[in-house]
Amino acid sequence: MTTNRISSTLRGALLPLVAALVLAGCASTAELSSGVTTPVQFKENAATTVAATAAAPAQADGAWWRAFNDSTLDALVERAAVNNTSVQQAAARLAEARAIARTVDADRSVQVGLGAGANRGAGLDRGNGSKTPATLITAGANVSWELDLFGRLSGASNAAALDAGSREALLRSAKLAVQAEVAQSYLALRALDDERAIVRETVEAYRGTLSLTERRFRAGDLAELDVARVQTEMASTESDALALDRQRAQLEHALAVLTGDVASQFELKGADWTTTLPSIPAGLPSTVLERRPDVAAAQRTMQAAQSRVGVAKAAWFPSIALTGAGGYASSDLGDLFKWSARSWGVGALMSLPLLDGGRREAGVQGASAQLDGALASYREQVLVAFREVEDQLSALRLLEEQSAVQARAVASAKRATVLSDARYRNGYVSQLDLLDARRSELRNRRQALQVKSAQYQATVGLIRALGGGWEAPAVVGKVS
Repeated sequence: MTTNRISSTLRGALLPLVAALVLAGCASTAELSSGVTTPVQFKENAATTVAATAAAPAQADGAWWRAFNDSTLDALVERAAVNNTSVQQAAARLAEARAIARTVDADRSVQVGLGAGANRGAGLDRGNGSKTPATLITAGANVSWELDLFGRLSGASNAAALDAGSREALLRSAKLAVQAEVAQSYLALRALDDERAIVRETVEAYRGTLSLTERRFRAGDLAELDVARVQTEMASTESDALALDRQRAQLEHALAVLTGDVASQFELKGADWTTTLPSIPAGLPSTVLERRPDVAAAQRTMQAAQSRVGVAKAAWFPSIALTGAGGYASSDLGDLFKWSARSWGVGALMSLPLLDGGRREAGVQGASAQLDGALASYREQVLVAFREVEDQLSALRLLEEQSAVQARAVASAKRATVLSDARYRNGYVSQLDLLDARRSELRNRRQALQVKSAQYQATVGLIRALGGGWEAPAVVGKVS
């Protein structure tokens, strides 16, 4: 009867522990997903992004910027890969995470150490009942190993390894961000060079018109108001040119920082803008999740948080460690290393906190809250990834249509300027009509150039949104 009661009591005490063990195992192995249904295709059809042009071939080793066929851009991106401080910081954080992972994983290994000590006191030799002060000198090796019966150590090691994997993905994300920023800054600078040329060409045209207007004013053919109008237009256009010079200087300084150079020593000379505008296929939506490093980083962070929930739940179970020691112990230093002074011992230690003031429960709740936050962050990253691709695809489609319309506007404006100039010289229209025609041409040419620049920016943005490439991933990760 007594035996049955004891057995029943033990079963009642162990059942909660077994149930908690099962829950801890489930928490560390259950598959989690973002909860976002991957669409079959993008809403914006990639085939209509660029009309009647073949898709650019995928670049080897992820060097997507080579699709633009610009040697200056290639050199800038390569310099940034080596010297950019954001990339260097991300690399340092990865090295730190890997070191932490090795430190955590070391707790699963056998720990071996050497030790020595000397103690003096009365009553050290309890066996002989001696109360005479004596000295005990020891030297030897200590060995310990914690049994990972409930997965606490392996869970912590797995979480640290996933943290390192997240940092590795963030390093790739930092490299991609820097590459895209370099490309967009460089392409914007080249667009500004062409826009500055248009504006300065217009300034020269206004200067010629002003000279002609002043001669006609002195001859009494025109009023002073006509001269003032031309002077106003020329000064306003010169101001625009200076504003463009300021923007170019700022972009040049930004490129210096991106490539790790001092702005005072960095110079990018003007050149003809012959950069190719590649056509980028969007591919399937699922490949975006597999390729984008920021999505992979968020997924690994979520998985690490999931492992830490299991670690927190494993704190409810006892920790068991095997220990051993071997060496020498003697009351006389001269006899310490004699064979007769040898000593050894083995043992096992078990620890199971019973009352901790709610510490373990709070640990589980905190780990669960971190998992909820990581899961929400992962889902947000997936949603942002799809939004960014759709943004750039729609931008490219609409910019292509806008470019065609703007090209017609430029052609009409140029024709109107030619006709107005001829009619003005023959006295059929006023000088104000000619100025209006030139303003219209300038405005339309600049708008056409800005649309072209926006197409380059959107193309780089699409490549970045796709994860730095448009080929199928070499290693397909399971991201859901």
